[in-house]
Amino acid sequence: MSLFARLIYSSLMWKARRRAGSTTPREPEQPGNPRGEAVHLETGRRGEMLAYWYLRSVGYVVVARNLRMWPGAGELDLVGWDGKILAFVEVKTRTSDAAGPPEAAVTQRQQERIVQSARFYVRRLRQKAVNYRFDIVSVAWEPQKGYAVRLIKDAFKAEPR
Repeated sequence: MSLFARLIYSSLMWKARRRAGSTTPREPEQPGNPRGEAVHLETGRRGEMLAYWYLRSVGYVVVARNLRMWPGAGELDLVGWDGKILAFVEVKTRTSDAAGPPEAAVTQRQQERIVQSARFYVRRLRQKAVNYRFDIVSVAWEPQKGYAVRLIKDAFKAEPR
């Protein structure tokens, strides 16, 4: 495990806890969002950053972020090695549990698109045999604590071809 990754992740979580006094993440017109993007885009971007550093802190070697294999293909949020297994990681971030936990938002159609992109990615590696799986990092906003990050390994399976 990388001490550097653990320090970065810890500092991001500390910052989120300090900001947790409000009930929602920062609004777009505030100084913390210089791009002026919609709140949900800022929330998603922050969730992916937290997921990236969390995975690094638990030993993943991340090799790609926000990878789209071709136009119209599913985006691979994070691709990384967990030991000898290549993990394709979908990141879901939510600021409310009204619609259920973040991982519930990974629909069957989205899973199929991720699987299709992952298979293409593995073919491009040109290695004999690559063991891979599909993980989900669930990032939830908790007003009292800030963001809570949870890794779900082997969250869904690819249908056999």
